[in-house]
Amino acid sequence: MKDFQTLKILDLFRFIFERFGVDYPTMRKILAVKLTMDGRRTSTIFNQHAKKSNKPEENGFIKSLGMYVFISLVFIPLILFGKNYLYQMSAFFGIVMFLVMTSMISDFSNVLLDIRDKGILHTKPIGKKTINAAKTVHISIYLFLLTAALTILPVVVGTFKHGLLFLFMAIIGLILVNLFIVVLTSIIYYFILRFFDGEMLKDIINYVQIGLSITIAVGYQVLGRAFSLVDLKITFSPSWWHFLIPPFWFGAPFELILNRHSSFYLIGFSILAVVIPILSIVVYNMMMPSFEKNLQKLTNNSGKSKRKDRKWKDWLIGVVCRSNEEKLFFRFADNMMRNEREFRLKVYPALGLSLVIPFVFLFNKLQLSTYNELSSSKSYLAIYTSCLIIPNAIAMLKYSGKYKGAWLYKTAPIQNLAPLYSAVLKVFIANLYFPVYFVLSLIFIGIFGIRIIPDLLIVFVTSILYSVICSHDFKGSLPFSESFDDAKQNSGLKIILALILAGLFAGVHFAVTFIPYGVFFYLVLLITVTFFSWKRAYKTIWNY
Repeated sequence: MKDFQTLKILDLFRFIFERFGVDYPTMRKILAVKLTMDGRRTSTIFNQHAKKSNKPEENGFIKSLGMYVFISLVFIPLILFGKNYLYQMSAFFGIVMFLVMTSMISDFSNVLLDIRDKGILHTKPIGKKTINAAKTVHISIYLFLLTAALTILPVVVGTFKHGLLFLFMAIIGLILVNLFIVVLTSIIYYFILRFFDGEMLKDIINYVQIGLSITIAVGYQVLGRAFSLVDLKITFSPSWWHFLIPPFWFGAPFELILNRHSSFYLIGFSILAVVIPILSIVVYNMMMPSFEKNLQKLTNNSGKSKRKDRKWKDWLIGVVCRSNEEKLFFRFADNMMRNEREFRLKVYPALGLSLVIPFVFLFNKLQLSTYNELSSSKSYLAIYTSCLIIPNAIAMLKYSGKYKGAWLYKTAPIQNLAPLYSAVLKVFIANLYFPVYFVLSLIFIGIFGIRIIPDLLIVFVTSILYSVICSHDFKGSLPFSESFDDAKQNSGLKIILALILAGLFAGVHFAVTFIPYGVFFYLVLLITVTFFSWKRAYKTIWNY
Protein backbone atom coordinates (compact mmCIF):
# COMPACT_ATOMS: atom_id res chain seq x y z
CA MET A 1 0.00 0.00 0.00
CA LYS A 2 1.23 3.46 -0.88
CA ASP A 3 2.84 5.45 1.96
CA PHE A 4 1.22 8.86 1.56
CA GLN A 5 3.25 11.99 2.09
CA THR A 6 0.51 13.42 4.34
CA LEU A 7 0.91 10.43 6.67
CA LYS A 8 4.67 10.98 6.84
CA ILE A 9 4.02 14.54 7.97
CA LEU A 10 1.40 13.27 10.43
CA ASP A 11 4.06 11.02 11.98
CA LEU A 12 5.73 14.16 13.36
CA PHE A 13 2.71 14.66 15.65
CA ARG A 14 2.44 11.05 16.79
CA PHE A 15 3.16 11.89 20.41
CA ILE A 16 0.10 14.17 20.57
CA PHE A 17 -2.27 11.39 19.50
CA GLU A 18 -0.68 8.89 21.87
CA ARG A 19 -0.99 11.33 24.76
CA PHE A 20 -4.76 11.40 24.19
CA GLY A 21 -4.97 7.61 24.21
CA VAL A 22 -5.10 7.00 20.46
CA ASP A 23 -3.56 3.83 19.04
CA TYR A 24 -1.47 5.68 16.46
CA PRO A 25 -0.21 2.68 14.35
CA THR A 26 -3.78 1.44 13.95
CA MET A 27 -5.08 4.93 13.16
CA ARG A 28 -2.36 5.35 10.54
CA LYS A 29 -3.34 2.09 8.82
CA ILE A 30 -7.00 3.12 8.79
CA LEU A 31 -6.07 6.45 7.24
CA ALA A 32 -3.88 4.75 4.62
CA VAL A 33 -6.83 2.60 3.53
CA LYS A 34 -9.21 5.58 3.48
CA LEU A 35 -6.81 7.69 1.41
CA THR A 36 -6.28 4.80 -0.99
CA MET A 37 -10.04 4.44 -1.48
CA ASP A 38 -10.33 8.20 -1.98
CA GLY A 39 -7.83 7.90 -4.82
CA ARG A 40 -10.44 5.97 -6.78
CA ARG A 41 -12.91 8.80 -6.99
CA THR A 42 -12.64 12.02 -8.94
CA SER A 43 -13.00 15.44 -7.40
CA THR A 44 -16.01 17.56 -8.30
CA ILE A 45 -13.71 20.49 -9.07
CA PHE A 46 -13.00 18.67 -12.33
CA ASN A 47 -16.73 18.08 -12.69
CA GLN A 48 -15.48 14.54 -13.31
CA HIS A 49 -14.38 15.57 -16.78
CA ALA A 50 -11.40 13.32 -16.97
CA LYS A 51 -11.10 9.80 -18.18
CA LYS A 52 -10.19 7.16 -15.71
CA SER A 53 -6.51 6.84 -15.17
CA ASN A 54 -4.65 3.59 -15.24
CA LYS A 55 -3.23 4.62 -11.88
CA PRO A 56 -5.99 3.91 -9.37
CA GLU A 57 -3.88 5.12 -6.47
CA GLU A 58 -3.78 8.67 -7.88
CA ASN A 59 -6.12 10.85 -5.84
CA GLY A 60 -8.34 13.03 -8.00
CA PHE A 61 -8.70 15.57 -5.23
CA ILE A 62 -4.93 16.02 -4.94
CA LYS A 63 -4.79 16.61 -8.69
CA SER A 64 -7.52 19.23 -8.37
CA LEU A 65 -5.50 21.37 -5.96
CA GLY A 66 -3.81 23.04 -8.92
CA MET A 67 -7.20 24.30 -10.04
CA TYR A 68 -7.85 25.71 -6.57
CA VAL A 69 -4.48 27.47 -6.64
CA PHE A 70 -5.45 29.00 -9.98
CA ILE A 71 -8.75 30.19 -8.49
CA SER A 72 -6.83 31.79 -5.60
CA LEU A 73 -5.23 34.27 -8.00
CA VAL A 74 -8.53 36.15 -7.89
CA PHE A 75 -7.87 36.96 -4.22
CA ILE A 76 -4.53 38.69 -4.76
CA PRO A 77 -5.88 42.03 -6.10
CA LEU A 78 -8.51 41.92 -3.35
CA ILE A 79 -5.83 41.61 -0.66
CA LEU A 80 -3.63 44.30 -2.20
CA PHE A 81 -6.45 46.79 -2.83
CA GLY A 82 -6.00 49.53 -0.22
CA LYS A 83 -6.35 49.01 3.51
CA ASN A 84 -10.08 48.78 4.05
CA TYR A 85 -9.71 45.44 5.81
CA LEU A 86 -13.38 45.03 6.67
CA TYR A 87 -14.39 45.15 3.02
CA GLN A 88 -11.38 43.24 1.66
CA MET A 89 -11.26 40.44 4.23
CA SER A 90 -15.06 40.05 4.40
CA ALA A 91 -15.10 39.46 0.65
CA PHE A 92 -12.07 37.16 0.97
CA PHE A 93 -13.61 35.01 3.71
CA GLY A 94 -16.99 35.04 1.96
CA ILE A 95 -15.56 33.48 -1.19
CA VAL A 96 -13.40 31.03 0.77
CA MET A 97 -16.39 29.93 2.87
CA PHE A 98 -18.49 29.33 -0.24
CA LEU A 99 -15.80 27.32 -2.03
CA VAL A 100 -14.92 25.24 1.02
CA MET A 101 -18.54 24.55 1.98
CA THR A 102 -19.44 23.63 -1.59
CA SER A 103 -16.53 21.20 -1.61
CA MET A 104 -17.62 19.85 1.78
CA ILE A 105 -21.00 18.95 0.32
CA SER A 106 -19.93 17.80 -3.15
CA ASP A 107 -16.61 16.09 -2.36
CA PHE A 108 -16.50 15.46 1.38
CA SER A 109 -20.06 14.29 2.10
CA ASN A 110 -18.91 10.72 1.60
CA VAL A 111 -16.07 11.40 4.08
CA LEU A 112 -18.19 13.09 6.71
CA LEU A 113 -21.03 10.57 6.32
CA ASP A 114 -18.86 7.49 5.86
CA ILE A 115 -20.39 4.44 7.54
CA ARG A 116 -18.65 1.76 5.49
CA ASP A 117 -16.08 1.11 8.19
CA LYS A 118 -18.60 0.52 10.98
CA GLY A 119 -19.16 -3.11 10.07
CA ILE A 120 -15.42 -3.69 9.88
CA LEU A 121 -13.76 -1.55 12.52
CA HIS A 122 -16.44 -1.74 15.20
CA THR A 123 -16.21 -5.53 15.21
CA LYS A 124 -12.46 -5.43 15.85
CA PRO A 125 -10.59 -4.65 19.08
CA ILE A 126 -10.12 -0.98 18.14
CA GLY A 127 -10.97 1.79 20.59
CA LYS A 128 -13.56 4.46 19.79
CA LYS A 129 -10.93 7.14 20.31
CA THR A 130 -8.82 5.65 17.53
CA ILE A 131 -11.75 5.35 15.12
CA ASN A 132 -12.97 8.89 15.84
CA ALA A 133 -9.44 10.26 15.56
CA ALA A 134 -9.01 8.58 12.15
CA LYS A 135 -12.26 10.14 10.92
CA THR A 136 -11.33 13.58 12.26
CA VAL A 137 -7.85 13.48 10.75
CA HIS A 138 -9.26 12.19 7.46
CA ILE A 139 -11.52 15.24 7.14
CA SER A 140 -8.81 17.59 8.44
CA ILE A 141 -6.29 16.45 5.80
CA TYR A 142 -8.60 17.41 2.96
CA LEU A 143 -9.71 20.65 4.56
CA PHE A 144 -6.10 21.67 5.20
CA LEU A 145 -5.04 20.91 1.62
CA LEU A 146 -8.09 22.64 0.13
CA THR A 147 -7.79 25.73 2.32
CA ALA A 148 -4.04 25.95 1.77
CA ALA A 149 -4.44 25.71 -2.01
CA LEU A 150 -7.10 28.42 -1.97
CA THR A 151 -5.34 30.86 0.32
CA ILE A 152 -1.59 30.33 0.41
CA LEU A 153 -0.81 32.73 -2.45
CA PRO A 154 -3.04 35.61 -1.30
CA VAL A 155 -1.97 35.17 2.35
CA VAL A 156 1.73 35.23 1.41
CA VAL A 157 1.19 38.32 -0.74
CA GLY A 158 -0.82 39.90 2.08
CA THR A 159 1.97 39.16 4.54
CA PHE A 160 4.50 41.04 2.42
CA LYS A 161 2.02 43.90 2.08
CA HIS A 162 0.58 44.12 5.60
CA GLY A 163 3.11 42.38 7.87
CA LEU A 164 3.46 39.26 10.01
CA LEU A 165 0.48 40.17 12.18
CA PHE A 166 -1.70 39.79 9.07
CA LEU A 167 -0.29 36.28 8.56
CA PHE A 168 -1.04 35.27 12.14
CA MET A 169 -4.58 36.61 12.00
CA ALA A 170 -5.24 35.03 8.61
CA ILE A 171 -4.17 31.59 9.87
CA ILE A 172 -6.33 31.87 13.00
CA GLY A 173 -9.25 33.16 10.92
CA LEU A 174 -9.01 30.30 8.42
CA ILE A 175 -8.89 27.73 11.23
CA LEU A 176 -12.02 29.23 12.79
CA VAL A 177 -13.74 29.35 9.39
CA ASN A 178 -13.01 25.67 8.78
CA LEU A 179 -14.29 24.70 12.23
CA PHE A 180 -17.46 26.68 11.60
CA ILE A 181 -18.01 25.11 8.17
CA VAL A 182 -17.43 21.51 9.27
CA VAL A 183 -19.71 21.84 12.26
CA LEU A 184 -22.38 23.76 10.32
CA THR A 185 -22.40 21.09 7.60
CA SER A 186 -22.59 18.32 10.21
CA ILE A 187 -25.44 20.04 12.06
CA ILE A 188 -27.38 20.42 8.81
CA TYR A 189 -26.93 16.71 8.14
CA TYR A 190 -27.87 15.90 11.73
CA PHE A 191 -31.25 17.60 11.53
CA ILE A 192 -31.95 16.08 8.13
CA LEU A 193 -31.19 12.59 9.42
CA ARG A 194 -33.08 13.30 12.63
CA PHE A 195 -36.37 13.76 10.80
CA PHE A 196 -35.83 12.02 7.43
CA ASP A 197 -34.28 8.86 6.06
CA GLY A 198 -31.00 8.37 4.22
CA GLU A 199 -32.66 8.56 0.82
CA MET A 200 -33.93 12.04 1.62
CA LEU A 201 -30.44 13.11 2.73
CA LYS A 202 -28.94 11.99 -0.56
CA ASP A 203 -31.50 14.11 -2.39
CA ILE A 204 -31.01 17.10 -0.12
CA ILE A 205 -27.25 17.05 -0.71
CA ASN A 206 -28.08 17.85 -4.33
CA TYR A 207 -30.57 20.56 -3.42
CA VAL A 208 -28.14 22.20 -1.00
CA GLN A 209 -25.88 22.72 -4.01
CA ILE A 210 -28.62 24.81 -5.61
CA GLY A 211 -29.14 26.77 -2.41
CA LEU A 212 -25.44 27.48 -2.05
CA SER A 213 -25.18 28.64 -5.66
CA ILE A 214 -28.10 31.03 -5.18
CA THR A 215 -26.80 32.17 -1.79
CA ILE A 216 -23.39 33.10 -3.10
CA ALA A 217 -24.83 34.99 -6.06
CA VAL A 218 -27.17 36.92 -3.76
CA GLY A 219 -24.49 37.18 -1.09
CA TYR A 220 -22.12 39.03 -3.40
CA GLN A 221 -24.85 41.58 -4.05
CA VAL A 222 -25.68 41.96 -0.34
CA LEU A 223 -22.03 42.18 0.64
CA GLY A 224 -21.29 44.73 -2.05
CA ARG A 225 -24.29 46.88 -1.11
CA ALA A 226 -23.23 46.97 2.54
CA PHE A 227 -20.47 49.27 1.34
CA SER A 228 -20.68 52.40 -0.76
CA LEU A 229 -18.13 54.39 -2.73
CA VAL A 230 -17.90 58.01 -1.56
CA ASP A 231 -15.22 60.28 -3.04
CA LEU A 232 -13.37 57.15 -4.26
CA LYS A 233 -13.33 55.76 -0.69
CA ILE A 234 -15.21 52.68 0.43
CA THR A 235 -17.45 53.41 3.40
CA PHE A 236 -19.39 51.02 5.62
CA SER A 237 -22.86 51.77 6.99
CA PRO A 238 -23.44 49.22 9.77
CA SER A 239 -26.86 47.73 10.44
CA TRP A 240 -28.21 44.99 12.70
CA TRP A 241 -28.64 42.49 9.87
CA HIS A 242 -24.89 42.52 9.21
CA PHE A 243 -24.53 40.34 12.32
CA LEU A 244 -26.23 37.56 10.33
CA ILE A 245 -23.50 37.53 7.64
CA PRO A 246 -20.56 35.31 8.77
CA PRO A 247 -17.91 36.86 6.44
CA PHE A 248 -18.24 40.11 8.42
CA TRP A 249 -17.35 38.23 11.60
CA PHE A 250 -14.02 37.07 10.24
CA GLY A 251 -13.19 40.29 8.40
CA ALA A 252 -13.81 42.59 11.38
CA PRO A 253 -10.73 41.61 13.49
CA PHE A 254 -8.43 42.81 10.71
CA GLU A 255 -10.07 46.22 10.71
CA LEU A 256 -10.14 46.29 14.50
CA ILE A 257 -6.47 45.37 15.04
CA LEU A 258 -4.57 46.35 11.89
CA ASN A 259 -6.35 49.65 11.28
CA ARG A 260 -7.06 50.21 14.99
CA HIS A 261 -10.64 51.23 14.26
CA SER A 262 -12.95 50.37 17.11
CA SER A 263 -16.73 50.45 17.19
CA PHE A 264 -19.59 48.46 18.65
CA TYR A 265 -20.11 46.62 15.37
CA LEU A 266 -16.45 45.71 14.84
CA ILE A 267 -16.11 44.43 18.39
CA GLY A 268 -19.36 42.50 18.07
CA PHE A 269 -18.31 40.93 14.75
CA SER A 270 -14.91 39.97 16.21
CA ILE A 271 -16.48 38.32 19.25
CA LEU A 272 -18.80 36.30 17.01
CA ALA A 273 -15.81 35.18 14.91
CA VAL A 274 -14.34 33.46 17.96
CA VAL A 275 -17.39 32.51 20.00
CA ILE A 276 -19.60 30.99 17.27
CA PRO A 277 -17.02 28.42 15.97
CA ILE A 278 -16.10 27.39 19.55
CA LEU A 279 -19.75 27.20 20.59
CA SER A 280 -20.57 25.17 17.48
CA ILE A 281 -17.84 22.67 18.39
CA VAL A 282 -19.38 22.27 21.85
CA VAL A 283 -22.84 21.72 20.33
CA TYR A 284 -21.40 19.28 17.81
CA ASN A 285 -19.75 17.20 20.56
CA MET A 286 -23.03 17.05 22.42
CA MET A 287 -24.85 15.88 19.31
CA MET A 288 -22.15 13.45 18.15
CA PRO A 289 -23.59 10.25 19.75
CA SER A 290 -27.03 10.92 18.26
CA PHE A 291 -25.45 11.93 14.93
CA GLU A 292 -23.49 8.66 14.70
CA LYS A 293 -26.64 6.73 15.55
CA ASN A 294 -28.68 8.50 12.88
CA LEU A 295 -25.99 7.83 10.28
CA GLN A 296 -27.28 4.27 10.18
CA LYS A 297 -30.26 5.65 8.28
CA LEU A 298 -27.94 6.07 5.29
CA THR A 299 -28.17 2.33 4.79
CA ASN A 300 -31.94 2.66 4.42
CA ASN A 301 -32.81 3.23 0.79
CA SER A 302 -36.44 2.31 1.19
CA GLY A 303 -37.66 5.87 1.44
CA LYS A 304 -40.63 7.01 -0.58
CA SER A 305 -38.51 8.14 -3.49
CA LYS A 306 -40.73 6.78 -6.22
CA ARG A 307 -43.00 9.40 -7.71
CA LYS A 308 -46.43 8.45 -8.86
CA ASP A 309 -47.30 9.35 -12.41
CA ARG A 310 -49.47 12.41 -12.46
CA LYS A 311 -52.22 13.18 -14.88
CA TRP A 312 -50.53 16.33 -16.03
CA LYS A 313 -47.47 14.30 -17.09
CA ASP A 314 -49.68 12.05 -19.20
CA TRP A 315 -51.27 15.15 -20.69
CA LEU A 316 -47.86 16.65 -21.44
CA ILE A 317 -46.67 13.47 -23.12
CA GLY A 318 -49.79 13.42 -25.28
CA VAL A 319 -49.19 17.03 -26.35
CA VAL A 320 -45.45 17.04 -27.08
CA CYS A 321 -44.91 13.46 -28.33
CA ARG A 322 -46.13 12.28 -31.70
CA SER A 323 -45.41 8.53 -31.82
CA ASN A 324 -45.72 5.74 -29.29
CA GLU A 325 -41.96 5.23 -29.45
CA GLU A 326 -41.32 8.86 -28.56
CA LYS A 327 -43.81 8.64 -25.67
CA LEU A 328 -41.97 5.59 -24.34
CA PHE A 329 -38.59 7.30 -24.61
CA PHE A 330 -40.02 10.44 -22.99
CA ARG A 331 -40.97 8.46 -19.89
CA PHE A 332 -37.58 6.75 -19.91
CA ALA A 333 -35.65 10.02 -20.15
CA ASP A 334 -37.90 11.62 -17.53
CA ASN A 335 -37.12 8.84 -15.05
CA MET A 336 -33.39 8.99 -15.80
CA MET A 337 -33.12 12.74 -15.23
CA ARG A 338 -35.16 12.60 -12.04
CA ASN A 339 -33.34 9.65 -10.50
CA GLU A 340 -29.73 10.33 -11.55
CA ARG A 341 -28.26 12.09 -8.51
CA GLU A 342 -24.94 12.70 -10.20
CA PHE A 343 -26.69 14.39 -13.11
CA ARG A 344 -28.60 16.59 -10.69
CA LEU A 345 -25.39 17.39 -8.83
CA LYS A 346 -23.83 18.70 -12.03
CA VAL A 347 -26.81 20.48 -13.58
CA TYR A 348 -29.08 21.71 -10.78
CA PRO A 349 -26.64 24.27 -9.29
CA ALA A 350 -26.52 25.94 -12.70
CA LEU A 351 -30.34 26.00 -12.72
CA GLY A 352 -30.25 27.86 -9.42
CA LEU A 353 -27.79 30.39 -10.77
CA SER A 354 -29.87 30.89 -13.91
CA LEU A 355 -32.72 32.05 -11.68
CA VAL A 356 -30.51 34.65 -10.03
CA ILE A 357 -28.21 36.00 -12.75
CA PRO A 358 -30.95 37.95 -14.64
CA PHE A 359 -31.79 39.81 -11.44
CA VAL A 360 -28.12 40.61 -10.84
CA PHE A 361 -28.23 42.57 -14.10
CA LEU A 362 -31.44 44.28 -13.03
CA PHE A 363 -30.02 45.21 -9.61
CA ASN A 364 -26.97 46.71 -11.27
CA LYS A 365 -29.27 48.66 -13.57
CA LEU A 366 -31.14 49.99 -10.54
CA GLN A 367 -27.88 51.40 -9.20
CA LEU A 368 -27.85 53.79 -12.16
CA SER A 369 -31.56 54.47 -12.66
CA THR A 370 -34.92 54.54 -10.92
CA TYR A 371 -37.44 51.70 -10.79
CA ASN A 372 -39.78 53.52 -13.22
CA GLU A 373 -36.92 53.93 -15.70
CA LEU A 374 -36.07 50.25 -15.33
CA SER A 375 -39.65 49.03 -15.82
CA SER A 376 -40.02 51.08 -19.01
CA SER A 377 -36.65 50.00 -20.45
CA LYS A 378 -35.67 46.93 -22.45
CA SER A 379 -33.76 45.36 -19.58
CA TYR A 380 -36.17 42.42 -19.73
CA LEU A 381 -33.78 41.00 -22.33
CA ALA A 382 -31.58 40.04 -19.35
CA ILE A 383 -33.74 36.90 -19.27
CA TYR A 384 -31.52 35.58 -22.08
CA THR A 385 -28.86 34.86 -19.46
CA SER A 386 -31.03 31.96 -18.30
CA CYS A 387 -30.27 30.25 -21.63
CA LEU A 388 -26.60 29.95 -20.70
CA ILE A 389 -27.32 26.72 -18.80
CA ILE A 390 -28.46 24.98 -21.97
CA PRO A 391 -25.09 23.98 -23.56
CA ASN A 392 -23.64 22.38 -20.43
CA ALA A 393 -26.88 20.67 -19.41
CA ILE A 394 -27.38 19.14 -22.87
CA ALA A 395 -23.77 17.98 -22.92
CA MET A 396 -24.38 16.11 -19.66
CA LEU A 397 -27.31 14.19 -21.16
CA LYS A 398 -24.83 11.75 -22.69
CA TYR A 399 -23.70 10.49 -19.28
CA SER A 400 -25.19 8.26 -16.64
CA GLY A 401 -24.22 6.27 -13.59
CA LYS A 402 -26.08 3.35 -15.17
CA TYR A 403 -24.41 3.66 -18.56
CA LYS A 404 -23.81 -0.11 -18.77
CA GLY A 405 -27.49 -0.56 -19.50
CA ALA A 406 -27.07 1.18 -22.86
CA TRP A 407 -27.10 -2.26 -24.55
CA LEU A 408 -30.90 -1.97 -24.36
CA TYR A 409 -30.79 0.52 -27.21
CA LYS A 410 -29.34 -2.13 -29.51
CA THR A 411 -31.77 -4.84 -28.49
CA ALA A 412 -34.89 -2.64 -28.57
CA PRO A 413 -37.28 -3.50 -31.43
CA ILE A 414 -37.12 -0.08 -33.10
CA GLN A 415 -36.04 0.95 -36.58
CA ASN A 416 -34.10 4.09 -35.60
CA LEU A 417 -33.33 6.13 -32.53
CA ALA A 418 -34.54 9.51 -33.78
CA PRO A 419 -37.49 9.44 -31.30
CA LEU A 420 -34.99 8.87 -28.47
CA TYR A 421 -32.99 12.03 -29.18
CA SER A 422 -36.15 14.05 -29.73
CA ALA A 423 -37.73 12.79 -26.50
CA VAL A 424 -34.60 13.44 -24.41
CA LEU A 425 -34.42 17.04 -25.58
CA LYS A 426 -38.14 17.54 -24.93
CA VAL A 427 -37.74 16.20 -21.39
CA PHE A 428 -34.81 18.57 -20.83
CA ILE A 429 -36.86 21.55 -21.98
CA ALA A 430 -39.99 20.51 -20.03
CA ASN A 431 -38.34 19.42 -16.77
CA LEU A 432 -35.30 21.68 -16.49
CA TYR A 433 -35.44 24.77 -18.66
CA PHE A 434 -39.17 25.58 -18.76
CA PRO A 435 -39.67 25.81 -14.95
CA VAL A 436 -36.79 28.32 -14.77
CA TYR A 437 -38.16 30.26 -17.74
CA PHE A 438 -41.72 30.23 -16.36
CA VAL A 439 -40.72 31.58 -12.93
CA LEU A 440 -38.57 34.29 -14.49
CA SER A 441 -41.33 35.22 -16.92
CA LEU A 442 -43.90 35.72 -14.16
CA ILE A 443 -41.52 37.95 -12.20
CA PHE A 444 -40.49 39.89 -15.30
CA ILE A 445 -44.13 40.48 -16.23
CA GLY A 446 -44.66 41.85 -12.74
CA ILE A 447 -41.73 44.25 -13.24
CA PHE A 448 -42.10 45.26 -16.89
CA GLY A 449 -45.81 44.66 -17.49
CA ILE A 450 -47.78 42.56 -19.97
CA ARG A 451 -46.21 44.46 -22.87
CA ILE A 452 -43.27 42.03 -22.81
CA ILE A 453 -45.34 38.86 -23.32
CA PRO A 454 -44.51 38.68 -27.08
CA ASP A 455 -40.83 39.17 -26.19
CA LEU A 456 -41.01 36.36 -23.64
CA LEU A 457 -42.51 34.08 -26.29
CA ILE A 458 -39.57 34.94 -28.54
CA VAL A 459 -37.16 34.01 -25.74
CA PHE A 460 -38.84 30.63 -25.27
CA VAL A 461 -38.86 29.78 -28.98
CA THR A 462 -35.25 30.94 -29.20
CA SER A 463 -34.31 28.66 -26.31
CA ILE A 464 -35.81 25.68 -28.18
CA LEU A 465 -33.85 26.56 -31.31
CA TYR A 466 -30.73 27.09 -29.19
CA SER A 467 -31.25 23.64 -27.63
CA VAL A 468 -31.51 22.01 -31.06
CA ILE A 469 -28.26 23.68 -32.11
CA CYS A 470 -26.49 22.66 -28.88
CA SER A 471 -27.75 19.07 -29.25
CA HIS A 472 -25.27 18.73 -32.10
CA ASP A 473 -22.90 17.78 -29.26
CA PHE A 474 -24.79 14.47 -29.13
CA LYS A 475 -23.33 13.44 -32.47
CA GLY A 476 -21.65 10.06 -32.30
CA SER A 477 -23.09 9.06 -28.91
CA LEU A 478 -26.33 8.00 -27.26
CA PRO A 479 -28.17 9.58 -24.32
CA PHE A 480 -27.19 8.14 -20.92
CA SER A 481 -24.72 5.74 -22.57
CA GLU A 482 -21.38 6.99 -21.20
CA SER A 483 -19.87 7.06 -17.74
CA PHE A 484 -19.57 10.34 -15.86
CA ASP A 485 -15.92 9.41 -15.35
CA ASP A 486 -15.43 9.71 -19.11
CA ALA A 487 -17.05 13.13 -19.34
CA LYS A 488 -14.80 15.62 -21.07
CA GLN A 489 -14.62 19.29 -20.27
CA ASN A 490 -16.20 21.37 -23.00
CA SER A 491 -13.41 23.11 -24.85
CA GLY A 492 -12.95 26.82 -24.35
CA LEU A 493 -13.75 27.36 -28.03
CA LYS A 494 -17.11 25.58 -27.71
CA ILE A 495 -18.03 27.62 -24.65
CA ILE A 496 -17.06 30.88 -26.37
CA LEU A 497 -19.06 29.97 -29.49
CA ALA A 498 -22.11 29.06 -27.39
CA LEU A 499 -21.89 32.38 -25.52
CA ILE A 500 -21.48 34.31 -28.76
CA LEU A 501 -24.49 32.54 -30.27
CA ALA A 502 -26.66 33.36 -27.24
CA GLY A 503 -25.46 36.95 -27.45
CA LEU A 504 -26.36 37.10 -31.14
CA PHE A 505 -29.90 35.89 -30.42
CA ALA A 506 -30.28 38.58 -27.76
CA GLY A 507 -28.78 41.20 -30.08
CA VAL A 508 -31.15 40.38 -32.93
CA HIS A 509 -34.08 40.47 -30.53
CA PHE A 510 -32.96 43.87 -29.26
CA ALA A 511 -32.65 45.17 -32.81
CA VAL A 512 -36.15 44.08 -33.93
CA THR A 513 -37.72 45.94 -31.01
CA PHE A 514 -36.94 49.18 -32.88
CA ILE A 515 -38.89 48.03 -35.96
CA PRO A 516 -42.67 48.56 -36.00
CA TYR A 517 -44.30 45.15 -35.49
CA GLY A 518 -40.80 43.71 -35.73
CA VAL A 519 -41.30 41.59 -32.61
CA PHE A 520 -44.34 39.82 -34.10
CA PHE A 521 -42.70 39.20 -37.49
CA TYR A 522 -39.57 37.93 -35.72
CA LEU A 523 -41.67 35.59 -33.57
CA VAL A 524 -43.34 34.06 -36.64
CA LEU A 525 -39.96 33.70 -38.36
CA LEU A 526 -38.45 32.03 -35.28
CA ILE A 527 -41.32 29.56 -34.96
CA THR A 528 -40.93 28.61 -38.63
CA VAL A 529 -37.14 28.20 -38.43
CA THR A 530 -37.36 26.25 -35.15
CA PHE A 531 -40.04 23.90 -36.53
CA PHE A 532 -38.03 22.97 -39.61
CA SER A 533 -34.75 22.86 -37.65
CA TRP A 534 -36.19 20.39 -35.16
CA LYS A 535 -37.74 18.28 -37.92
CA ARG A 536 -34.53 18.28 -39.93
CA ALA A 537 -32.28 17.57 -36.94
CA TYR A 538 -34.12 14.45 -35.80
CA LYS A 539 -35.20 13.22 -39.19
CA THR A 540 -31.61 12.77 -40.27
CA ILE A 541 -30.39 11.63 -36.85
CA TRP A 542 -27.53 9.15 -36.91
CA ASN A 543 -28.46 5.58 -36.09
CA TYR A 544 -26.78 3.37 -33.53
